[in-house]
Amino acid sequence: MATNGNTMEIESSDVIRLIQQFLKENNLLNSLAALQEETTVALNTVDSVEAFSTEILQGHWDNVLKTVAQLKIPDKKLMDLYEQIVIELVELRELGTARTLLRQTNPTQLLRDQFPDRYLHLEHLLSRSHFDAKDAYPNGLPKEKRRQIIAQALSSEVTVVAPSRLLTLLGQSLKFQEQQGMLPPDSAYDLFRGTVPVVQAETDDVPSKCYNTIKFPKKQHAECVTFSPNGQYLVTGSMDGFIEVWNYLTAKLRKDLKYQAEDNLMAMESAVLCLGFSKDSEMLASGAQDGRIKIWKVQTGQCLRRYSPAHQGGVTSVCFSPDGTQVLSASFDLTVRLHGLKSGKMLKEFRGHTSYVNHASFSLDGSQILSSSSDGTVKVWDYKTASCLRSFSPHDGTGTIAGAAGLTVNSCIPYPKPNQILVCMKSPTAYLLTLEGEPIRKFISPESATEGATKDTSTSAEGGVKKDAPVSLTDYVGLSLSPQAEIVYCLAENSQVHCFYADTGKLIKSIPIAEGEVIGMASHPLSNVLAVNTVDGRVLLWKA
Repeated sequence: MATNGNTMEIESSDVIRLIQQFLKENNLLNSLAALQEETTVALNTVDSVEAFSTEILQGHWDNVLKTVAQLKIPDKKLMDLYEQIVIELVELRELGTARTLLRQTNPTQLLRDQFPDRYLHLEHLLSRSHFDAKDAYPNGLPKEKRRQIIAQALSSEVTVVAPSRLLTLLGQSLKFQEQQGMLPPDSAYDLFRGTVPVVQAETDDVPSKCYNTIKFPKKQHAECVTFSPNGQYLVTGSMDGFIEVWNYLTAKLRKDLKYQAEDNLMAMESAVLCLGFSKDSEMLASGAQDGRIKIWKVQTGQCLRRYSPAHQGGVTSVCFSPDGTQVLSASFDLTVRLHGLKSGKMLKEFRGHTSYVNHASFSLDGSQILSSSSDGTVKVWDYKTASCLRSFSPHDGTGTIAGAAGLTVNSCIPYPKPNQILVCMKSPTAYLLTLEGEPIRKFISPESATEGATKDTSTSAEGGVKKDAPVSLTDYVGLSLSPQAEIVYCLAENSQVHCFYADTGKLIKSIPIAEGEVIGMASHPLSNVLAVNTVDGRVLLWKA
């Protein structure tokens, strides 16, 4: 092992020995033998050097041979050992065993080839009718002295390793990463995949407390925030162009990602307005104020593709196609565009909106494109032909058309039931609609009462404000779904999140989620966690 600056280099042979020790401790001896043969790296460890030496000194040759069979010992020392055992077997008149050991083992065959005189001496001993110790043992050394020499020679070839060394080192490594903020404290860890397992919540529940906060420098607030589909990453895109990956439990920058540990962050040339993950969570698309889009490999921070520019105006929305081969984007330039990941070129353009396009996504089955615009409409497009199939303004079923009042449609996302979509507008009402625009359900802000109405807003444990204040309409700026789609979260301009039952539209609870002005919100795909980004430079993390 060597160190070079802050980098510690580990010998590959040491890693192999750690694995071999693990195999030995778990009695996987065939695997151990195969690994030693394939790598030519020998483990050469014993539980106790003293015990190994004692076995030799006492002549417990069965145990010694079992131990030696798992070790890599120099040929000369093995020849000395086997020569001694053959002589002692002859002394005990166990001539059959001595003859087998002499004629059918590798060390004695090497002895025959390299030291024929010593080999013939052993054959001569076997043929005699009596045993003479002085003549039998080489150089006139007594048996006990010979055992001492062999014990010392073999003991020098072996070492003792603390039990469970591999698991201990891995545990210490994870503990260090936890202390450095690379891993969340007191959590399980998938060592094979290199991830913290995220278990889907058994039931959906509304967030009840703010458990952590990410803070950004002044005027560098996070303009967008998103979770990866596998729940491993929380990513922010900032006004200064930086894209950062966070541990959503500790609110610390993920330093286990090498590029972030080296302060080599993913970045755009202007403010990052939107982010979108591929379905497998391996790629990230980012759209910027200058109309550019970049595609990143999250694990390495490598930029895989650039679209410069993708639009003539700021990019308001980016998402991957279900198969991950294309990127869909919306823009202030009134268009929706589809880009090829492999070709790096625009494949299709969807034109027809008369104002900013705020959001675009694929339908549940991927056959249609949904777009939302400040012109008050939702448009449904044919994915293959880029033709507009229908355009509608969300309404409540009574003839009141939201779009007629020029209300901006902020976003439109597929609801996890065929032919249904959730629509967020700049109004106190969000809608569940069919893809034909027919209303199914409404999610109405509890504060959207008649203009001038009052309510008890005295300060309480649940975050109320002053008593008998006039209630103003509170428009929604964004919405999202709980992991199992049982709850619809609607983020309002007054920094409250209204939580509704998805199947009834009934309000569950309103949460005063921030003090300052809110920008957007993202919900964790597997846990009851919300991330809300604010103008004052914070990302607030709430959990049930």
